[in-house]
Amino acid sequence: RPDPVPGPGEVRVRISACGVCRTDLHVVDGELPNIIYPIVPGHEVVGRIDALGRGVSAGLLGARVGVPWLGSTCGHCPYCREGKENLCDNPVFTGYTRDGGFATHLVADARYCFPLGEHGEDVELAPLLCAGLIGWRSLV
Repeated sequence: RPDPVPGPGEVRVRISACGVCRTDLHVVDGELPNIIYPIVPGHEVVGRIDALGRGVSAGLLGARVGVPWLGSTCGHCPYCREGKENLCDNPVFTGYTRDGGFATHLVADARYCFPLGEHGEDVELAPLLCAGLIGWRSLV
């Protein structure tokens, strides 16, 4: 596939690491509902922002970020309005409803990319974008 182009509010991430989760295998094996193939799995993504869509701060260019399973939410359903975006009625999922991290680049909603700073190895941080966020969400 050609390198993706970020739309408004999106960033393109040059991927340096992507963990493997059991959910990725469910996607590949067709065990989740409404999968539209072809799809690139992978939702434990670490990389650097190398392109910006309209409306995204230029300060993000070059930033190391993590891209998780929850790639975007509608912002309008009752769950989103209550701050429970993890229960959104119309979510976008990285590697399931939008191409994921088993590639050289992906496009992601800038609001759902986590700044990672410069500490830690990419391959060590990648799994935290799934299992780590589950624990974090339970605390907030």
